[in-house]
Amino acid sequence: MSVQSQFKYTNSVIVYPLLLLFLIWAVFWYQVNVDYGIKSFGIRPHKAEGLLGVFTSPFLHSNIDHLYNNSIPLLVLSLALFYFYNRIAWKVILCGILLSGFLTWIIGDSGNHIGASGLIYVLVSFIFFKGIFAKHYRLIALSLLVIFLYGSMIWYVFPIKEGMSWEGHLGGLITGFLFAIIFKRQVAKPERYTWEEPDYNEDDDPFMRHFDDNGNFIEILPEDQELDKDASNTQLAPPEVNYIFKEKNKED
Repeated sequence: MSVQSQFKYTNSVIVYPLLLLFLIWAVFWYQVNVDYGIKSFGIRPHKAEGLLGVFTSPFLHSNIDHLYNNSIPLLVLSLALFYFYNRIAWKVILCGILLSGFLTWIIGDSGNHIGASGLIYVLVSFIFFKGIFAKHYRLIALSLLVIFLYGSMIWYVFPIKEGMSWEGHLGGLITGFLFAIIFKRQVAKPERYTWEEPDYNEDDDPFMRHFDDNGNFIEILPEDQELDKDASNTQLAPPEVNYIFKEKNKED
């Protein structure tokens, strides 16, 4: 895949992340103004009814501070995802919600796990590891930027703060890492020179034909030139020059 086709701005780079954020805020508005009870539809580990939260938990938040703290990183990371990985962005988001939620349901101890932080950890993990694995300089730069901005989040995959779903964070981190390995296609690859291609043959390279096996320069003569074999040193035969004469008018 060429860089031009991969790193190309479209309206979807802005529209889709804003649409995702708007949906989360709309659900919160409904929760506050219409039905506060929907907050209970989060992930409840090891309970069959708690599996519904795998689909709904990223759109539910406990309060406005919880929602605000998740909104900014979600917007920034989804913008980066849709620009640098536009062909697989929705796969990462939708499958990331499902797999990270399911892992939370498995490894969680108890409680009602809600919030978009699990998806945020999916994006941080995926963007970081995918950039390293892809070995493309732009994606590596993005990985370093993400780890600079959100690297401190790694501590919250451990149970260091009461009331925080570290299981959801850990599930998101694992999911993003797995996706970085799985999604190999439709990702920009480092640009390769002709001599790096598997089917490259030095004998067919016009430039390499000017050198022997020891790296010495060899002068290759054009086919329409002949060597002066009688000369002591091998030289090119003098080129033929055609002169155009202008005959002087005798009357002048």
